[in-house]
Amino acid sequence: MDLHNIILISFGYFEEDFIQSIAETVIHEFNLPVNVREGHLDLSEFYDAGRRQYNGTKLLTEVDSLYALDGNKTLGLFSVDLFIPILTYIFGQAFLNGRSGIASFYRLSNERYGINTDNKLIHDRFQKEVVHELGHTFGLVHCYNSTCVMRASTYVEDIDQKTVNLCPRCRKEISSILI
Repeated sequence: MDLHNIILISFGYFEEDFIQSIAETVIHEFNLPVNVREGHLDLSEFYDAGRRQYNGTKLLTEVDSLYALDGNKTLGLFSVDLFIPILTYIFGQAFLNGRSGIASFYRLSNERYGINTDNKLIHDRFQKEVVHELGHTFGLVHCYNSTCVMRASTYVEDIDQKTVNLCPRCRKEISSILI
């Protein structure tokens, strides 16, 4: 595969150190260069007033059409509440074996669940979601290894139980793709 870079595009109000730390995790996990950029979208066109959330599928399609480049993997980073029609909410979404994905910080904070703030935990959760969605762009499907970052996550507790790393099987798949 002729892959040049992974591009992380910030569409939210993230501190530079926070995004750089996410980028370093991605570099470590995929062993590819990572570029961080800022993106701008009018999110109002993706807002569903009835649900008071943003349509993840439409947002992903927009990121793909405006920001993704062939030969790169692009992930949009958001801080809004995402949904797809069949689910109440999602943490992220990606085109399987495609150019792009999205991940949102919105539902990862403890305060949403009536628990005390834990900035390190939020950071860890977001790292895992970013790596997870990028894994999908490389063609990885959900893994059954309980600690693999590619394990499906319906709830934040699911995210907390896995590591930020690919399991040996998923790592082998990624390695064969990147050769």
